[in-house]
Amino acid sequence: MGGHNKGVHMVTFLLLVIGGLNWLLVGAVGWDVGELFGGMDAVVSRVIYVLVGLSAVYELVTHKANCAKCKEGAKPATGSMPTPGAGGNQPQG
Repeated sequence: MGGHNKGVHMVTFLLLVIGGLNWLLVGAVGWDVGELFGGMDAVVSRVIYVLVGLSAVYELVTHKANCAKCKEGAKPATGSMPTPGAGGNQPQG
């Protein structure tokens, strides 16, 4: 993953954490972080909500390509022996 994609991933991940914590607060104590910016109808709050939603869509679409855990499923099982002559770190000669 290139530097640009990593930066986008970090921003979207941070926004998803903020959104998740906001939902935790709404569910647990009935308080919305958007209240800090003037409530749900304030432009700043709406922009934040839209960015969190777009971050979720971005992460959903790019998750499998970016996730190390998901990529592990495509690799051979741990402990399997590489096929001789198939490359890798085998000594030459």
